[in-house]
Amino acid sequence: MTQNLEKLPKGSFERITVDANQAERISKPSMSFWQDAWLRLRKNKGAIFSIILFTLIVIMSFVGPMISPYEPNAQTITHANLPPKIPVIENLGILDGHGNLGGKDVDIYDMKNVEVNYWFGTDGLGRDMFSRLWKGTQVSLFIAFVAAAIDMLIGVIYGGVSGYFGGRIDDFMQRIVEILTGIPNLVVVILFILIMDPGIVAIIIALTITGWTGMSRVVRGQVLKYKSQEFVLASRTLGASDSRIIWKHLMPNVLGIVIINTMFTIPSAIFFEAFLSFIGLGLQAPDASLGTLINDGYKLLQFQPHILAFPAILLSLIMISFNLIGDGLRDALDPKMKD
Repeated sequence: MTQNLEKLPKGSFERITVDANQAERISKPSMSFWQDAWLRLRKNKGAIFSIILFTLIVIMSFVGPMISPYEPNAQTITHANLPPKIPVIENLGILDGHGNLGGKDVDIYDMKNVEVNYWFGTDGLGRDMFSRLWKGTQVSLFIAFVAAAIDMLIGVIYGGVSGYFGGRIDDFMQRIVEILTGIPNLVVVILFILIMDPGIVAIIIALTITGWTGMSRVVRGQVLKYKSQEFVLASRTLGASDSRIIWKHLMPNVLGIVIINTMFTIPSAIFFEAFLSFIGLGLQAPDASLGTLINDGYKLLQFQPHILAFPAILLSLIMISFNLIGDGLRDALDPKMKD
């Protein structure tokens, strides 16, 4: 050992001095919680694709009825039950305006002397399915977003107050929630719609009667978790009011869970609205929504499948997109998922 050390040349070991300021310097830029969540969300390709897809659907729900030369409720009886026909794409042998008539494949447009094209075809009253589809999507999204916003507002306030104050207030408020939860949601919605005139307002109110209970329970659980933490106790010791502790300290920590639950509430509201319209308790003719369009297409599935296919595909895309976005946000906003 001694012989090996003696053979080492001078300068093999040098003392390295490091500046104290450089040693404690953090090279990686500091990021806020939301910046870090966005970076993790960008890594989820499914969520990013779903965001882009849903954005396009929202844009088309407003632009679609405007770029169509036909009004959603305009009826042209001579153009009834026309199959889809899209220029250029018709050269591929699909969406070319052909249909089965008497066991033969014929050009329905030539047979009826129709010189215009209907991209998504027409229904039994000659109404353009392209404009009606996007108008119905606009209505369904409006109902779902408004209902989800009301659920979030009531649920956050109710659950936050119940969890923060606790005691008898919490017991009383939770008994109300349990009563509302014990009543079947579908029964409440149907009875409420039967009392009011069917329409957008009636559907929104019916969806929000019991829809906020799930959000309130989630918020209550999170508030019970955080209200005994050190930063809340320190704020209370310094004399902060209850309202300041709730909105400045507790709600920012609960906001991630609220956003995630809202992302799963919106597709549920869309599906529930479509279900109500499908069974005849939603919007009434001539108003259109995804549910009413699916109901109309269901009756003519054997003869005019395109009337059902387009709204069903669009509803499926919306549901899948929101579920993937919700999963991506859950992974991004959950601190336990940090890599």
